[in-house]
This record gives sequence, C-alpha cells and structure tokens, in this order.
Amino acid sequence: MKIKTELINFPEGLDLDSGDRLDSFELMVESYGELNESKTNAILVCHAFSGNHHVSGENSERETGWWDEIVGPNKAIDINKYYVVCCNNLGGCSGSSGPKSINPSTKKAYGGNFPLVSVSDWVNSQKMLLDKLDIPFWSFVVGGSLGGMQALQWSIAYPDKVKKVGIFAAAARSSTQNIAMNEVARESIRKDQNFHNGNYIEHDVIPKNGIKTARMLGHITYLSERHMDLRFGRKFQDDNSKVDHEVDFEVENYLQYKGDKFSEIFDANTYILMTKAMDGYDAAGVSGKLDRSLKKVTAQFLIIGFYSDWLYPPERGKEIQIAAMNNNIKSSYVVLEGEHGHDSFLFASDKYAKIIEKFIQS
Repeated sequence: MKIKTELINFPEGLDLDSGDRLDSFELMVESYGELNESKTNAILVCHAFSGNHHVSGENSERETGWWDEIVGPNKAIDINKYYVVCCNNLGGCSGSSGPKSINPSTKKAYGGNFPLVSVSDWVNSQKMLLDKLDIPFWSFVVGGSLGGMQALQWSIAYPDKVKKVGIFAAAARSSTQNIAMNEVARESIRKDQNFHNGNYIEHDVIPKNGIKTARMLGHITYLSERHMDLRFGRKFQDDNSKVDHEVDFEVENYLQYKGDKFSEIFDANTYILMTKAMDGYDAAGVSGKLDRSLKKVTAQFLIIGFYSDWLYPPERGKEIQIAAMNNNIKSSYVVLEGEHGHDSFLFASDKYAKIIEKFIQS
C-alpha cells in the first residue's frame, strides 16, 4: 500500500472567520494510492473531532488508521482505484499548525493564544491544499461527525470543486444539547489547576485531569445505551484489572482507561478549539435557512445516519436530505442500525461498506 506523509507549508497564510489571520501555516497530510493521469480519482477524507491525517494502515508508530475499516486496498474506499488524501485540521495536535506550534512573533508555543478556527476555515485550507496538489476537483469528499460537517461545507463553499459528498453521522448544525455537553467538557479542562489559561506548555505541565474528564464525558455520548448495556451491563470490575481503586463497575473502569489514554496524546487547547468549531458551525449561514444555502450545490449527496446515534441522531441527516430534495440535488438518505452509537460510522458492516462503494462508483 503506497502511503505518503508530508508536512506542507502555506506561506501565503489564511484569513480566518474570527477576523484573525495566520500569516503562514502548515498542514500534516497523508495520501494513499496514486492520482490517475486525468486527475479524476482524488478523494478527500475529513477527520472527526479527535481524528487526524492517519486514516488507513499502520504508521511508523504501528498505530492503525482511524478509518482503516473503510479506507484501504479493496475496501469501501479502495486505494487501488482512488487517490485518497487526509490532513490534520488547522488547530490540531498531530502536526498541523495549532496551539502546540511556535508563534513566530513570540518564539513560544501559541498555547491558548492560537486563534479560533471554524469548519469554513478548515474547508478553505483544504481548498488551498487541493490547489497545491494541482488537482482540479475532488471526486468525493467524505467524513463522519465533524468530518461530515466539512463535507457538507465543501459542497456549499466550492460547488465546482467537488462531485460527490458523503455526510455520515453528522448534522447541519449542533443541537443545544450538543453545545451544552461540549461546554461541560471545556469547563473541566479550564478548571484544571494545570491549565494556566491555556499556557501550560510554558509551565511544563499538562491539564491531564481536565482532558481525561472531558474525554470520559465525550465517550458516553459516542456510545449507545444499548451497546453499553450489552457490553458492560452492571457487571463489577475484577479487582486485579482495575485502573483505579475507586471504580466498582466495568463501565467505570472502561471510561477511566479511555480518558487516561486520551489525556496522554491529545492537546487540551486543541480540544477546546475543535469543540468550539463544532458548536459554531451552521450550514444555513447568515440566512438561517438551509434550503437557501444549498441553492448552488451541484454535488451528489450520500447521507447516512445510525439509529443508535443520540449525539447526531438520524433526524439531523433527514434535515439535510429534505433541504437537498427542495433544491433538486441528487441525494440518498440511508439509516443503518449501527452497534456503536455515534461511533458506528467508524466501523464497517457489509451493508454500510457496499453503500459507500456503490455511491462512489455510480
């Protein structure tokens, strides 16, 4: 499998939605497969909140890509046929310019001073990447959750640069409950004694407890109640395998373990930036009407929801489908069972994989 990982510099910079400007920035990009001679087989994969550029296969640290069940040789998104690209979003912590990067004006890490970024900013930076790669258009832009928001925004912002979009387990905007959950997560980080107003790198500490708590809360929203009942029930954790002596139940042990692992690899400021971008996105734009914002869309839509997803339930995808139909956009709306709640978009099933494959080929 041909994989290329590179850090690409954009010295021209980018004006952000917030009114701030990055005079230059870098994107960590991973690509799979080969671009054909006509440059018509390029696919952009947009990562979700905690994802990054590493989509498929094993990297040098022997970590498996976050969408390995869907992207790879002879999989739903077949890299034997398509040239697949994914970048770590601006504000991320996996190589792209973000809070851990050095601010050229201060020679210190940006920390809490890295500017707010939006879904539109990410799409604009990905458009710059498209131009840098000298590709005329994406044949398919796809993502789940926050990645699905980016796919939707691509169809709105650059209708002549994308042929098809895949919007999985996503919404045109976050609900009030989504925003509330994210604010609780952010507050747990901000209240950590090691946060230091976002400048913890200067103090050589990590707000580990805050990140851990935020991730534990997030994990509850990613899993379905049925899945949690089937997997854990009210079973007690074996004393010999407890990650914390205070836990009693298996589900507590699981959340403690997941939160602890995440706190070791993910940046707290990035957590705040990413959730803020998710909360702030509204595909309806200034008009407040989704129908109106989709008027110039020419791409075909594949919208997939999952019955077990209560973070972005199927009704959110249905709203996008109705707006698409009102604009005579060729679109397909499918709801699948999904055994993993919101995270179901990450896991392949025969039906799920076949729907994606057929849509790309259609």
